Amino acid sequence: MAKPLTDQDRRKQISVRGLAGVENVADLKTNFNRHLHFTLVKDRNVATKRDYYFALANTVRDHLVGRWIRTQQHYYEKDPKRVYYLSLEFYMGRTLQNTMVNLALENACDEATYQLGLDMEELQDIEEDAGLGNGGLGRLAACFLDSMASLGLAAYGYGIRYEFGIFNQKIVSGWQVEEADDWLRYGNPWEKARPEYMRPVHFYGRVEHTADGVKWVDTQVVLALPYDTPVPGYRNNIVNTMRLWSAKAPCDFNLKDFNVGGYIQAVLDRNLAENISRVLYPNDNFFEGKELRLKQEYFVVAATLQDIIRRFKASKFGSTEFVRLDLSTLPNKVAIQLNDTHPALAIPELMRLLVDIEKVPWEKAWDIVIRTCAYTNHTVLPEALERWPVDLFQNLLPRHLEIIYEINRRHLERISKLYPGDTDRISRMSLIEEGDVKKINMAHLCIVGSHAVNGVARIHSDIIKNTVFKDFYEVDPEKFQNKTNGITPRRWLVMCNPGLAEVIAEKIGEDYIRDLDQLKKLLEFVNDDAFIRDVAKIKQENKMKFAAHLEAHYKVKINPSSMFDVQVKRIHEYKRQLLNCLHIITLYNRIKNEPNKPWTPRTIMIGGKAAPGYHTAKMIIKLITSIGDIVNNDPVVGDRLKVIFLENYRVTLAEKIIPAADLSEQISTAGTEASGTGNMKFMLNGALTIGTMDGANVEMAEEAGEENLFIFGMRVHDVEALDKKGYDAVSYYNRVPELKQAVDQIAGGFFSPSQPGLFKDLVNMLMHHDRFKVFADYEDYIRCQERVSALYKNPKEWTKMVIHNIAGCGKFSSDRTISEYAREIWGMEPSLEKIAAPDDPR
Repeated sequence: MAKPLTDQDRRKQISVRGLAGVENVADLKTNFNRHLHFTLVKDRNVATKRDYYFALANTVRDHLVGRWIRTQQHYYEKDPKRVYYLSLEFYMGRTLQNTMVNLALENACDEATYQLGLDMEELQDIEEDAGLGNGGLGRLAACFLDSMASLGLAAYGYGIRYEFGIFNQKIVSGWQVEEADDWLRYGNPWEKARPEYMRPVHFYGRVEHTADGVKWVDTQVVLALPYDTPVPGYRNNIVNTMRLWSAKAPCDFNLKDFNVGGYIQAVLDRNLAENISRVLYPNDNFFEGKELRLKQEYFVVAATLQDIIRRFKASKFGSTEFVRLDLSTLPNKVAIQLNDTHPALAIPELMRLLVDIEKVPWEKAWDIVIRTCAYTNHTVLPEALERWPVDLFQNLLPRHLEIIYEINRRHLERISKLYPGDTDRISRMSLIEEGDVKKINMAHLCIVGSHAVNGVARIHSDIIKNTVFKDFYEVDPEKFQNKTNGITPRRWLVMCNPGLAEVIAEKIGEDYIRDLDQLKKLLEFVNDDAFIRDVAKIKQENKMKFAAHLEAHYKVKINPSSMFDVQVKRIHEYKRQLLNCLHIITLYNRIKNEPNKPWTPRTIMIGGKAAPGYHTAKMIIKLITSIGDIVNNDPVVGDRLKVIFLENYRVTLAEKIIPAADLSEQISTAGTEASGTGNMKFMLNGALTIGTMDGANVEMAEEAGEENLFIFGMRVHDVEALDKKGYDAVSYYNRVPELKQAVDQIAGGFFSPSQPGLFKDLVNMLMHHDRFKVFADYEDYIRCQERVSALYKNPKEWTKMVIHNIAGCGKFSSDRTISEYAREIWGMEPSLEKIAAPDDPR
């Protein structure tokens, strides 16, 4: 059990964690015991840790439901415009502590569990992560839900309730092994099934053009069963909804075909329908054109749009009669945000509903669609862009293919009028790509079908306008916007780093939690010795805590006074974990050459999952673990350099490592990382950044001052120039002795003595077809790392630089991002107003 807090400790924790009032604590204990009693009456008479967790979760959930019901009543009465955030991923992590933070219950629950002889942290550790996402895109959706609720927007997250989320990663003799993530095994206390809102979704079939319109017939039906999860705002009594759809076979599935004697098989075949929501595709920034994935994309869109239109028509609390039948006002009441192209089918599906079902004329329907939908682009990597084969569509969604063809016909008619005879431009801008296999370019569909298109950092939005979607920008420049990503300061500061949140609150008050720009006020204390000491002390405590975690869970001992140098993100060539590896090897060689120099000790931690089919990424993991085996067991090096691969990196591990990091590695090739959000989390938690001028790093340097980040490497224009000239990796290899030595060691089996040729493919890639130009940035990266080491030797100057960084974080709150989406895309006004709590008179 964790060391119990003294009363003095408890008083020191001011209200950032919520006040532990006596009545509050007594009520919580009563409710906890009531929930525990009902758990045990059902099953056993001895409580397990898991029973205690469920009792606590249900006790906290009780505080949500009244607010949840009241919020939804409030929306029905006020009838505000609603925003629907459509995403195939919501990477939520754990819910218990986040709910306590947003409801100001953390201290009271801590006290109540303590008085009951339990350790709240231990109970929190029982909760499974909701790992319904791969990385940045899915975690962004989760941060956005938190901000939309905290800003009082009538917002709904819509996605899929995957039975299996992102795989659990095991490292077995240095290699990644995947394990299914059975996150629902013990049940999920945070969700509520809503069978009364079940919706049919159609697949396959054929299209009939009849006198009274178009009919899509002979389809196979799958039912979409919604599960609702509450999304509490920060201390404003608002609780929004995330609705995730689960696939159910209809009762008559495969039985209506009266296959004699096939009853058992027909029931077993229900799995085929229900497989739609079985598993999250584990690819990050990579498109895999599988039929099941297209089914998932249509499934979420078809179910969600039926729900949106039902809610639009009803819009009276508890009323089932439709009061709004004229769909021309839909854009005044509904905004749909497409998180990447994955929910792009919302565009043709909404057209189908309007034209085929509601009998709205095409031009009017198309106007409604454009004014309702908006599209966020998340990547410019060509291998990540969705291009679906036409024949897959023809089979699975025949009516949608017809609609896309008609959208394209009208779109290209407009382009030819603007640019007569420019056939190149017409083929570039078509929604249909001709070739061996005809394909539908989903990004083009999204641009044409939306009134707003945005990138996720300034540099990314510029790249979109100047290169990838240049033709579209020239035709409709007013569509294109920037919305730089952000993170929620609730989870990523108050919850994961209460010590730092506290010392900040002592200096500037706690309003910064809902208005992160107030962190600017910390600049007044950048020379305040007591504050410098406090910030450094919190960081050291977080490092000790993480070192203890590593020792407990992975049996590795690390030196907590060494610099914690951290790169955690998905493993991908463009993120250049290989550049980090080259630095590690260079540092190792230098220590071996001059063992008596006063080297700055480092613990280098790299973590992240590789997509199961991405061979190069899996080899990169094996290289990292192999380098660790050599470096960590070399007595000459001692504890001046340690290399650790962090297994199974996920939201919950991020919450532990980020507050403990000293140095954040953000080293993608300029022009490849659309934004990044991990970079912002490290900055907010008092790490310094070593990075390229890519994604949001550019704006971070602008906000904190470029002199307060360690910026290195080519800029976008340098990369373009090098592409023109032709990147020749071998010339760097021949010119830079330390680089040559490191590469030769990898190639020659120094790090894989039992399999000398293990990494030859990796080296061959680096030498002859490296799209991400690792060697071109090597020298500047090493020089920059020397500056990092030198500054770390001066703790006071290091911490002053940290304070500059924290003070510059205001822009990177997802509250700011969402306020911009609301005002500039959705036509909604955010509000910091509280609504009445359930126990207040209304």
